[in-house]
Amino acid sequence: MRGISRAYCVFSPNLVPPLSRPEKPTPMPQTSTRFERIAFVASTHGEAQAALATLKKRYPHVSPGEADVIVALGGDGFMLETLHAQLNDGVPIYGMNRGSVGFMMNEFDMDDLHARLEGAELTALHPLKMTATDTAGAHHVGVAINEVSLFRQTHQAAKLRISVDGKVRLEELVADGVLVATPAGSTAYNLSAQGPIIPIGSPLLALTPISPFRPRRWRGALLPSAARIRIEVLSPDIRPVSAVADNRETRSVTEVHIEEDHTVEYLLMFDPGHNLDERILVEQFVY
Repeated sequence: MRGISRAYCVFSPNLVPPLSRPEKPTPMPQTSTRFERIAFVASTHGEAQAALATLKKRYPHVSPGEADVIVALGGDGFMLETLHAQLNDGVPIYGMNRGSVGFMMNEFDMDDLHARLEGAELTALHPLKMTATDTAGAHHVGVAINEVSLFRQTHQAAKLRISVDGKVRLEELVADGVLVATPAGSTAYNLSAQGPIIPIGSPLLALTPISPFRPRRWRGALLPSAARIRIEVLSPDIRPVSAVADNRETRSVTEVHIEEDHTVEYLLMFDPGHNLDERILVEQFVY
């Protein structure tokens, strides 16, 4: 009988190559995606111009028409100019204070600009639309982010009739003038005229007299933001009045229509914890 040949296989763990683990992908550096294209604009003030030159050397920049965000250097007046210049463009504006007041601006700091922009909070503002008619019958349209104001043009007090939503609410106001302010503008001229401070986002407008003579005890009113306001000038020939939408003035008006314009939206950017809501709240406890 033939012998059976048997083969034996000896298993040795040393002969088996170890299983390879997949390498972890190298993390990509985090870069700004929302605000890669920055435009810088500045007021003519010396500090603002110096900051503009330094920022342009430090960061790549484009023109405002090509930008994802606009960095404005100056004060509140320049911020209003910048907002008006970017009417309905939808480009957010981040202000840094190189002016005198800076209520609508962030603190000035040139370091880590991209990180500040990425972490900033957006605030949407709707302006007022002013339609004024002058003594020649011409119509003038203006946009106001802060307020629409009517002022006497001579030594004589203005006489005004005020209607809200088609109903006369004040037959005759004798005063230096009257203004209608947005929440954003309620801490500006409106506050100086003893008007109320309105939180951002509140559906309200402030109607505030300027140095009222009659009626003596009338201190203004809070109106719904949807209200349509009509102000008629009584005796415009002998008591001329001008109307101003922020910084655009129309002389010798006979009547002015004011309403909030929801077709226009401005976007302001603020550092966390320092947005307009917080600033308006703080302003009410300043004494």
